[in-house]
Amino acid sequence: MAVTVSPEAYARTLDGQIAAALPDAARRVEAFGARVRAAGLEPHELVDVGALARIAVLSKDELLELQTSDPPFGGLLAPGARVRRVFQSPGPLYEPDLEVADPWRAAPALAVAGFGPDDLVLNAFSYHLSPAGAMFEAAARALGAAVVPGGVGNLELQARATLDLGVTAYLGLPSYLKALIEQAEALGATPETWPLERALVSAEPLPGSLRMWLERWTPTVRQLYGTAEAGLVGYECDALEGLHLPADALVEVCDLTTGEALWDGREGQVVVTLFSTEYPLVRFGTGDLSAFLLDPCPCGLTTPRLAGWLGRVGEAVKVRGMFLHPRQAQETIGGTPGVTGFQLQIDRVDHRDVLRCAVVAGDPAAGSDLAELVRSRIRSGLRFDADVALVHAIPPSEPVLLDRRTWD
Repeated sequence: MAVTVSPEAYARTLDGQIAAALPDAARRVEAFGARVRAAGLEPHELVDVGALARIAVLSKDELLELQTSDPPFGGLLAPGARVRRVFQSPGPLYEPDLEVADPWRAAPALAVAGFGPDDLVLNAFSYHLSPAGAMFEAAARALGAAVVPGGVGNLELQARATLDLGVTAYLGLPSYLKALIEQAEALGATPETWPLERALVSAEPLPGSLRMWLERWTPTVRQLYGTAEAGLVGYECDALEGLHLPADALVEVCDLTTGEALWDGREGQVVVTLFSTEYPLVRFGTGDLSAFLLDPCPCGLTTPRLAGWLGRVGEAVKVRGMFLHPRQAQETIGGTPGVTGFQLQIDRVDHRDVLRCAVVAGDPAAGSDLAELVRSRIRSGLRFDADVALVHAIPPSEPVLLDRRTWD
């Protein structure tokens, strides 16, 4: 019979990692030390999960405020820390890439999905400003795999390279994998000649209908759940029943009001703590909702599992794997000359996110030039492509972001 460690017992197994890293981090890192003192603690008291529970959850908006007041990393980077790259996520939030192997700790998830040193991996996550491309390349390289750095776009070239090179594994959005397969089919590929044996997908939901479609071409399709700030948070096993937690980070599900950890299966915000002395991201609120699964996993892994993604806290939504914030949309589009109102609308068409922008023009005679200006601003300021349509009016009660997607 399968046996699992309860979520609360899992947390207690991490006490040693907390005591080994976080007291030193609180002494070295100014902003983290301030959070510790605000909780009525001293650095030497950070010895277990119980002590951490006294520290308030740090939201993305609060992290952004820290970075704005103390750029670029909000005082959370230790003096002398070696940073090899800096990434930017929507907000904008800046993430340091520290000089360590597999800095986002994603290699274990790839290994469980069957990735290994004999694989040639197409990495179709973005390499431009976003950390996802580097995050997953580092994980694949940590396992000894070779990587084709595809990024986003150039579908025909990527499909042809997959066929020509005999690429065996894929990293990227599930919707992009579907588009890649459709492009390969247009080039004459069949499920029998398609070389991909496994895929690890992330950054957007994977409904059962899409998984079944993908598995006709790629036998193993698994999900990883992570964030740009915290790296690996959870991953699927062969049982496909929830997301196993990593062994090198504390993952909590916390009450939205009190920040109290909910170990008993109730829904709350996913909160992550990393054990780093150089960039201590402690009790970071991801903004995602989930809950713990309490039954043992049939796969035999003993780590606890999250139920998966159950929604978002607040107004931000994830589109094509990246967060879209109403405030950033307002800053980017609201100041466009000639625009008196707008709404971004997100739909799901054939398992792909479609972004549209309805625009109210100050001049009723405005036409394609204004639409192209808005489209250009969305592309440069928000890093999305969008269809833009001029409309007569948008009711004042309507939200800036209207998410009309369903996930069946």
